[in-house]
Amino acid sequence: MIAASGLRWILTLMFAAPVLYGLWRLVLPAAGLTGRVGHVLHAAMGVLMIAMAWPWGMDLAVAPQVVLFTAGAVWFVGASLIRPGGRSRTGAVVAAWPHALMMGAMAWMVEAMATPGSTAGHGGGGHGGHEGHTAAGSGLASMSLTDTGPSVASALLAVALTAIGLVWLARAFDLARAQVPVPAPAGGPAPAGANTAAAALDPACHAVMALGMAVMFALFA
Repeated sequence: MIAASGLRWILTLMFAAPVLYGLWRLVLPAAGLTGRVGHVLHAAMGVLMIAMAWPWGMDLAVAPQVVLFTAGAVWFVGASLIRPGGRSRTGAVVAAWPHALMMGAMAWMVEAMATPGSTAGHGGGGHGGHEGHTAAGSGLASMSLTDTGPSVASALLAVALTAIGLVWLARAFDLARAQVPVPAPAGGPAPAGANTAAAALDPACHAVMALGMAVMFALFA
């Protein structure tokens, strides 16, 4: 889906960082059930975002991805309500909604790219099998959304994800500079004994994921 090889590799490396972080957090004994599910979902999102950047990702089946990310969006909201992790339920939902939005955005992107309202630079059995069209714009992407509604929605999601990514990035810098207690993640307890450097990794990896997704949405708008 990304035509420019340099940008493709940059995005691949960006998405690989949260994948590796999620797998690392997954095996830590401090991670509870809700934490482990969240890390699995983030790792899966990173892997499939990498796939979206490469031509072979077009051959992946659409329906399982839509089901996975829709379920992931529901999970983050539900977990924040059931196990707020030391926050009020309102605070837990506020902390969880960016994750739910990212999951929902992924489900929407996969489905939107599989509809006739998009153009692809190659055929793809998993994403609707569109014939070869050149995407409009800079040529960085080999696929774009041609219908006005999906194109506007993609642009709005790019703006929202950029804002979310910048907020997470600022939080990561704040945690790295200040000696503050580690905040409890939505739906689970704070990792025991974690230092501020480790605490900064969590929002930093989320920021990288959100900003990488924002680039993808902007290219396909």
